[in-house]
Amino acid sequence: METSQENQEKFADKAKRKARNFFRWFVAMVLLLVIGFGLFVVFVPYSEGVRAGTVLKVSKRGVIFKTYEGQLDLETFGASLDSKNPFSQAFMFSVREAQVVKDLEAVSLSGERVNLRYKENFFIIPFLGETKYFVMGVERSE
Repeated sequence: METSQENQEKFADKAKRKARNFFRWFVAMVLLLVIGFGLFVVFVPYSEGVRAGTVLKVSKRGVIFKTYEGQLDLETFGASLDSKNPFSQAFMFSVREAQVVKDLEAVSLSGERVNLRYKENFFIIPFLGETKYFVMGVERSE
């Protein structure tokens, strides 16, 4: 016959096992949610669009993570370098693809007006670029 002491120990062991399993399940779910949110923020664009103007510069920047950054003059009232101002006349952008960088360098040297197709991310991701805007293509004017 089992004593009440043994029954209490078995019950305590079962309760510990259930608590441990619940804690593991909870940590796994939180970890999956954090990873899913991170992937969503990095790979799903917030908006897409086109900006027209003249490419002022394209440069490779960064100490550890090298990224291509550029500036487009929107040519309305002159370029303003104030990126905090929503009415700034300069559009700052980042570039991921090598072919787009070559196209941007070519049009910046020629000084022609171009349309830049871009995607906007939710947040600035430092190892991908210094801005939320990533240029995906360059359309030269006829």
